[in-house]
Amino acid sequence: MPRSWHLHHRSSLLSLADRIRNPALHSRIMSAEQAAALIPHGANVGMSGFTGAGYPKALPQALARRIEALHAAGEQFRIGLWTGASTAPELDGALAKVDGIEKRLPFQSDPICRQKINSGQMHFTDMHLSHVAQHAWFGFLGHLDVAVIEVVGILPDGRLIPSMAVGNNKTWLDLADKVIIEVNTLQPEALEGMHDVYYGTDLPPHRKPIPLVQPNDRIGEPYLRCDPSKIVAIVGAHQADRNTTFAAPDAISQRIAGHIIEFFQHEVKLGRLPAHLLPLQSGVGNVANAVLAGLNDGPFTGLTGFTEVLQDGMLDLLRSGKMVSASATSISLSTAALADFTANLDFYRQRIVLRPQEISNHPELVRRLGVIAMNAMIEADIYGNVNSTHTMGSNMMNGIGGSGDYARNGYLSIFVTPSLAKGGTISSIVPMVSHVDHTEHDVQIIVTEHGLADLRGLSPRQRAQLIIDRCAHPDYRDALRDYTERAWRDGPGRHTPHLLDEALAWHTRYLQTGSMQTAPAA
Repeated sequence: MPRSWHLHHRSSLLSLADRIRNPALHSRIMSAEQAAALIPHGANVGMSGFTGAGYPKALPQALARRIEALHAAGEQFRIGLWTGASTAPELDGALAKVDGIEKRLPFQSDPICRQKINSGQMHFTDMHLSHVAQHAWFGFLGHLDVAVIEVVGILPDGRLIPSMAVGNNKTWLDLADKVIIEVNTLQPEALEGMHDVYYGTDLPPHRKPIPLVQPNDRIGEPYLRCDPSKIVAIVGAHQADRNTTFAAPDAISQRIAGHIIEFFQHEVKLGRLPAHLLPLQSGVGNVANAVLAGLNDGPFTGLTGFTEVLQDGMLDLLRSGKMVSASATSISLSTAALADFTANLDFYRQRIVLRPQEISNHPELVRRLGVIAMNAMIEADIYGNVNSTHTMGSNMMNGIGGSGDYARNGYLSIFVTPSLAKGGTISSIVPMVSHVDHTEHDVQIIVTEHGLADLRGLSPRQRAQLIIDRCAHPDYRDALRDYTERAWRDGPGRHTPHLLDEALAWHTRYLQTGSMQTAPAA
């Protein structure tokens, strides 16, 4: 290590050395630039991170600078980037900006990534989050060359203390030829003990049941294992995770939340849900957060969470005592919520379990626990098919994430959206979705600000009538009824009737005119 670098980083090194309790590994401490040089062109790189938490900060930015310099010199350099889910501008954004990503998986939310994916400059493999670790182990995704994992510290025996997300870290550490560890000294050491990393999975035909029967069960260990001989570099960082910004619940979000809470009360009254409900899964974003805020003001107590991402709303439920425990794979908070979390870590560590995403999203566990899945969508059609990933059929938004894991296997699968988008020029309820992520077989409940459609046990034609009456915006309701009436009369079949030459006409009209609305008659 150059002496000049050592002196320049003296204070941070002291802190970094304190976090690395295995003295034998101190010799592998180096700068982010030195570590980035160990990643070759064409490598598949598994990086930590899940929805803006637990991602490496220093190494990706150093790698981006290296790629930019190599490209300026006329050399090729791109990597395959695998993560848990979305990361942040310091990772996805930095590497996408310098055209350093050949293929990305499984979920992203970065605007530069999105632009490159939709312009055809970057390949993107959208996957159910429960499949990623499995498919990597099966060899379906190719070889994993390098893992870059953020941790809070390293134990004397070489085990790693995870940070604010576990994601696919266990799998990346197991499969990668080389490991680069980024120790983030800003993340509190008091996170130690919050994690539960399960090492009991195996490949078919040797699999055994996963021994988790309650959302807060601990079935693994608090640390990540890593073969010390694979660690080629240790890099220091002192930087916070991406802050998530949540808007205060608006009238539309509050109305959606109200419909869901009323529905839960109805289900409890009928004996189809216990008084404390069943474990809750909530997607990300403002509407999901508003639903959780509504539950905090609602009548239910003794709630549990079994979800992917713990956001502000679930933290509020834990703090108020309405929720007794929460299981997730990542914690992604606003600035204010993060300050509360950090100040009260002892309180939250007793109530929060962070797991690998292959466990948090596992179909076996989602079904056994009877998870209530609540996820956002872009659009739904009259028969209950849901599109949660693409705009106008072709442009990727973020990816399916884990919504499919929960919707396909949950006790209840609820999809929510405001009824309009783009100032009313787009209806979220359409004759046929332009892309299908969740088929009518997996969608039980659709909710907009106008109402809730309970689709359980209904035929397609019954579903259509209910969705239009309860969920469609009044501006589009007559046009939807007109389409269904004509489809039921003139369609080639009567089970799920469509007019194939019109089914996507609303999307075509929007692309041509800027609105799904038909022009008023002259």
